[in-house]
Amino acid sequence: MFGALRRMAKSSTDRRDRKSRSRSGRGGDDPAAALKGRRFGRVLTKLGKITRDQVHEALKIQRSRRDKGERDLVGKILLEMGYIEELDILEALAGQSGMQFVRLDAEEHDASLTEHLPAETANTYQIVPVEYSESTKTLTIAMKSPDNFRAVDDLRLLMGFTVKAVVAPEAEIDAVLGKLYASSDASMLDVMSELADSDALSALQGRGDSVDLEDLVSATEDNKVVRLLNLVLLQAIKDKASDIHFEPFEGEFKMRYRIDGVLYEMVPPPPHLALPIVSRIKVMADLDIAERRLPQDGRIELTVNQFPIDLRVSVLPTMFGESVVMRVLDRGNVQLSLDKVGFRDDEIDLMREMIRKPNGIVLLTGPTGCGKTTTLYASLSELNEPTTKILTAEDPVEYDIDGLVQCQVNPEQELSFAKLLRSFLRQDPDVILVGEIRDLETAQIAVQASLTGHLVFSTLHTNDAPSTIIRLVDLGVENFLLTATLEAVIAQRLVRRICSKCKEEYVPSEAELMELELRSADVSGRTFFRGTGCSHCNSSGYKGRLALFEMMVLDDLIREMIMSQASTALLRQESRKRGMRTLRESGLLSIYDGRTTIDEVLRETISEEV
Repeated sequence: MFGALRRMAKSSTDRRDRKSRSRSGRGGDDPAAALKGRRFGRVLTKLGKITRDQVHEALKIQRSRRDKGERDLVGKILLEMGYIEELDILEALAGQSGMQFVRLDAEEHDASLTEHLPAETANTYQIVPVEYSESTKTLTIAMKSPDNFRAVDDLRLLMGFTVKAVVAPEAEIDAVLGKLYASSDASMLDVMSELADSDALSALQGRGDSVDLEDLVSATEDNKVVRLLNLVLLQAIKDKASDIHFEPFEGEFKMRYRIDGVLYEMVPPPPHLALPIVSRIKVMADLDIAERRLPQDGRIELTVNQFPIDLRVSVLPTMFGESVVMRVLDRGNVQLSLDKVGFRDDEIDLMREMIRKPNGIVLLTGPTGCGKTTTLYASLSELNEPTTKILTAEDPVEYDIDGLVQCQVNPEQELSFAKLLRSFLRQDPDVILVGEIRDLETAQIAVQASLTGHLVFSTLHTNDAPSTIIRLVDLGVENFLLTATLEAVIAQRLVRRICSKCKEEYVPSEAELMELELRSADVSGRTFFRGTGCSHCNSSGYKGRLALFEMMVLDDLIREMIMSQASTALLRQESRKRGMRTLRESGLLSIYDGRTTIDEVLRETISEEV
């Protein structure tokens, strides 16, 4: 009996010992893991920075300030009281995130680590390499804030190996960046020359479909290929390119950026790099690198300079290999506000009046890439309030906006605009966005939604606002339904804005004025501007874009004309009498304002008499 009691007592003691060891060793060998998720004051006491009494003193002050409506953080109060320093706050925040806090010495930092983290990546993400393990292929990086956790995911995707992050003081990271990368001004030409000398990659030239899958995988992981593609992506994002094109031809492999709507050709990589580069893009977009006969679509998500960047990837088989286009969706760059879209004062007042209608249809029209979606998003952002239910059907969803219920069209699952729109009516919405009216069924349901008390936004592909009416009638929409539901049609174009750094006055020639159907007497006293070209605008003379609008608002007379099947020319003529400014006239006003040039307006608009 006594033996049994001794065994029970020993068992109980063992359990207590195991629990004690478990508590003391929580987080394993990583002390930062033991601090993860704990309260800020508790982390500081665990680190030995302050006492529990000092934490309670700070919390008492915080509660008294909160009663007065002030919202101060505990760290700020402790700093004011002189109990801690700025670096103590950073160390505690790192601990809360489960990350180690380290100190760096620029003079003693290992310069060989730059082999594993190129200058363009280090400077873009403001990080420095701390350690690299060859056996586990793990790179440890130091960053300025524990909030920049998305950088770790990006680097895993960009670099192709495991990345571990620690936190270090901002000044120390800047010092290491200055020492390690001050002279590292690597250009695309340098990287390409290194790639041209690679025997392993040169061996892929001309092999086409006969390339072994293992060789292809090895090529995608080649450090030089990874570096070149990262340089291309980061440069495109820095230059605010909207698209990146990789195009194979019989004797060359071209690379182009689209900036402000115009394509610029970059230094072409050696032709034998086509397959490794395309395959590397496929790996990053989670596509099948073995499939080279069918089109593929994918997506790459990055966070550059704290802004989320989405890259929509489209791969298309061609005669000489696969063509890849990457659409850069920079959510930090897009201006989701009506004040920043480019409306003139009278136009923005009219637009706000249209989007505040209780019901009806507002259509935006224009070619692909003219900014229709951005204008619609800006309108929805203005309506985005807790009291308003907004549903969108898009193909694809380009920007994720809080407060909007966004749905994506999926043709493979037979989920069309019409099917989504039909379901929307059972979701009790106030405002509905339909990405595009492509067929009669979608148009009819949009009309039905409008008639049942909803405000509907959508887009259509027509040359100007008045011709939209004929387009809808051609689709099969009845005239009486159009007049009952359509509130406004807004045509839109994008023109390049003159670069502010190299802007200069000039006198246009007679030939230029004649193309705008103007004479010298018509522009007497007017000042014209153009960009001479500088480093700020890549010698183009333009930087950024602005929108031109043609706003046709339907009133009783216009509705009567639609019922009587008036021609597009008559509708345009009457709308102009009633205050509609054509695209060409909007362009002329922007020229007179010194915001764009004659060439841009001529390129994007046509004379209304044509």
